[in-house]
Amino acid sequence: MTDFRNLDTFTRGYIECALWSSVGDSDDEGLGITDSTVPEDISEECLKQMVADCAKFQAENEDALNLAYLSESVIYSESRAGHDFWLTRCGHGAGFWDGDLPEEVGEVLTDAAKKYGNIDLYRGDDGFVYGA
Repeated sequence: MTDFRNLDTFTRGYIECALWSSVGDSDDEGLGITDSTVPEDISEECLKQMVADCAKFQAENEDALNLAYLSESVIYSESRAGHDFWLTRCGHGAGFWDGDLPEEVGEVLTDAAKKYGNIDLYRGDDGFVYGA
C-alpha cells in the first residue's frame, strides 16, 4: 500500500484538498466522505490514479509550475499547487485562475488542469474511498 507520508508535497496537497472538498453536507448526498476521512481511507486503486495524475501534471507543466513557485506577487508552494490542481480540474470556485498567480501562468495551468476532467469521490461498500 502506498504511504501518504512518502508522497511528494504537490500530491499530498492534492489529496488533502480532494478529501476536504468532497465532504458532503449530509448522508443523503451519498459521498460518505466526512471530516474524519483520512488519506489512508483512499483505495489503492484511487490513490494510484491520483499519484499518476499528479506526476503527469507536474511533468507536463514543470516550467509553468516553476514560474508559479518563483512568483514575486505571492508565496506559492507545491502543496498549494496540488490543491489548485484538484480545485481547477473539478471546476470548483477557486484554483490556478483565481488571481493569485501572474495571469499568464494561471491561464496555462488552468487550461492544463481542465484537460484532466472532474472526479467525484465516494465511499464504497468496503469502506474505502474511490473516484468516479
